[in-house]
Amino acid sequence: MNRQFLLVGVAALSLTLAACGQKSDQTDAVAPDANPSATIPTPTDETSAPAFVEKAAASDMFEVQAGRIALERSANAEVKAFAQMMVDGHTRTTADLKAAIAASGLTITPPATLPDDKASALADLRGVDAAGFDRAYMNGQVDAHQAALNLMSRYAQDGDSPQIKAAAAAMLPTIQTHLDRARTLRDSLS
Repeated sequence: MNRQFLLVGVAALSLTLAACGQKSDQTDAVAPDANPSATIPTPTDETSAPAFVEKAAASDMFEVQAGRIALERSANAEVKAFAQMMVDGHTRTTADLKAAIAASGLTITPPATLPDDKASALADLRGVDAAGFDRAYMNGQVDAHQAALNLMSRYAQDGDSPQIKAAAAAMLPTIQTHLDRARTLRDSLS
């Protein structure tokens, strides 16, 4: 009897190992996406329009406010030009997001205040000494724009509102340009 259990166990283990080695036809059919941010799993709450709008609007609000701080505090002409580009660009993307919300027919109101993490980041930026300000601002811009690019890419791919998905997709080139410029400017500050 023990021998039967042993044989059954060995057979089950053999079948399990054989099944693990088989490839699914589906995995061969799907080509990897060329966009690295698209390989980041979409948190389920970011596929809903209200959650996306909250995060996207907070991102824009942060960029505008950080840009205004940089306009006041930076002595570097390139950093100031970048900051003005952020104020102008993210004011436009906020307007585009609001237009997409209206077109969607959804009743979503973007937040009027920053979430705690972004408000804290602004407070930290205000507290940086003059000598380290430009570097701190540009480091923050690289991080913020990478996060925004990831958010927009995921919603453009997986979002639940066609109008807001289209707006997110349309914002991607602008955010990518901002990210590229932020990296270049950050890297030039030694």
